[in-house]
Amino acid sequence: MIGVLIKQRKLSDEVAAHLERMIREGELAEADRLPSERELMRQFGVGRPSIREALLHLSKMGLVEVKSGERARVTRPTPQFVIDALAGPARHMISAPGGVHDFQSARLFFEVGLARNAAVHATPEDIESLKEALELNRQSIGDLARFERTDVDFHYVLAVITRNRIFTAIHAALAEWLLEQRRTTLAKGEDRKAYQAHREIFEAVAARDPDASETAMRSHLEYVAKRYLQLARPK
Repeated sequence: MIGVLIKQRKLSDEVAAHLERMIREGELAEADRLPSERELMRQFGVGRPSIREALLHLSKMGLVEVKSGERARVTRPTPQFVIDALAGPARHMISAPGGVHDFQSARLFFEVGLARNAAVHATPEDIESLKEALELNRQSIGDLARFERTDVDFHYVLAVITRNRIFTAIHAALAEWLLEQRRTTLAKGEDRKAYQAHREIFEAVAARDPDASETAMRSHLEYVAKRYLQLARPK
């Protein structure tokens, strides 16, 4: 007979799994209040520490909101919540050898797709929003802090055009995770060149040319990545 070691689950894990199933199957709807800790203790036959640990676990999953003095409330994890949960590991990965390159490649893959999508699906209102973002970017040339913000905003409009909350959350995350890269390249007087690249992207999108939009975005981000490696390389 082969011996198999079966790991016994903690009581808090059992409670969390049961409540998670109730939320997933709709027995507990968004904004519903969970029973009090005392009532949950009675229902599950466990102590207060197990209930609190279970609620903490569900809170980290974005399934409940726990506030002192109030009964826990059912929530739904948003795309931004998921991205925020990845922030710590992402920063650790960026700091590892080759980490910045990996994230630059991810950004390139992602934003090239955004540019193609915008050229095909952007509405006249979207084009106008992108034009306004481009103009604000132009006006901020010479003001590093302002240019940095309008740089992010221009790229953000391309993400908004997808009408997909996951894409806008990913864009915001990549912008934050690669902030040091953006600041390093722009700090060396590259703002005018970045604006020109944005202008080429805009013109391709406005012309409804997905291939030209992809080429313009790819050229822009490949240049940024190459420039960063030159500036960040130890002397």
